[in-house]
Amino acid sequence: MLRYALKRFLSLLISLAVASLVIFVVIEVAPGDPASFMLGLNAQPETLAALRSELGLDQSRPERYIEWVGGMLQGDFGTSYTYRTPVTEMIGDRLWVSVPLALYALFLSVVVAFPAGIYAASRRGRAGDIGVMGATQLGVAVPNFWFAMILVLIFSINLRWFSAGGFVGWDKGLFAGLHALTLPAIALALPQAAILARVMRSALLDVLGEDFMRTARAKGLTARQALWRHGLRNALIPVLTIIGLQFSFLLAGSIIIEQVFYLPGLGRLVFQSISARDLIVVESVVMLLVFSVILVNFLVDLAYAAVDPRLRART
Repeated sequence: MLRYALKRFLSLLISLAVASLVIFVVIEVAPGDPASFMLGLNAQPETLAALRSELGLDQSRPERYIEWVGGMLQGDFGTSYTYRTPVTEMIGDRLWVSVPLALYALFLSVVVAFPAGIYAASRRGRAGDIGVMGATQLGVAVPNFWFAMILVLIFSINLRWFSAGGFVGWDKGLFAGLHALTLPAIALALPQAAILARVMRSALLDVLGEDFMRTARAKGLTARQALWRHGLRNALIPVLTIIGLQFSFLLAGSIIIEQVFYLPGLGRLVFQSISARDLIVVESVVMLLVFSVILVNFLVDLAYAAVDPRLRART
């Protein structure tokens, strides 16, 4: 197990190094100069040069890349060009919205998908299976921002059960914070629940056709007992993959939802920073999101080995 974990950790480090280089290059070659954007079209050359020097934009790109990576290794993401505030503080403030939102949405996705997938697999080819698969097909096809607008129309404008946007802050209490995140979490969770339910059903159907399941039935277990005692655990490997990827997506891919609900999270911070040409913020937030994706995949690999010892034996 230790050798397996070390190999995966080395892969994680290599992926992070490559990702940091790609992110820096892609963002740096984007058109537009942050200093020119901040000062406007009529800025004097001397003023522009002084601002570029203050922001560190007069350095060569390799020097800026090394300084950026070195700062991140020490927990320093630099200073925002626009707000003149440490990027670490800006990210920290918004993590308290984005991370709970992603976890809330993932929880809702699992709560909906697991029973739906198990129910559909246990009734393969019957009306229940067809109904669940039809609903999941709709969930996969419809984008989450459309769900968000429908939820706002029904529960905010018509029923007035939830606010149409904004975040009250955790200082108002856990219930108030979760209440503000409920509609965004549902909008994020529904498409992911549809995907997870389909994967759960497919994995269970594959397991139900295995010899050990027929042996369990031959020993006297009912179909329900065989499913819960032997089938579910063996079907978890592909499901764990999807859950890990979904958390990464929910954390990194909520830009539109945060815009729809005016949530002060990482997604909205990236959107605002791109609009303001605040490159250091964009680079740092994107790198943090990429790190979360790679870290989650690393943890999923370790979970694979814990669930299926055969994976450890192959290394």
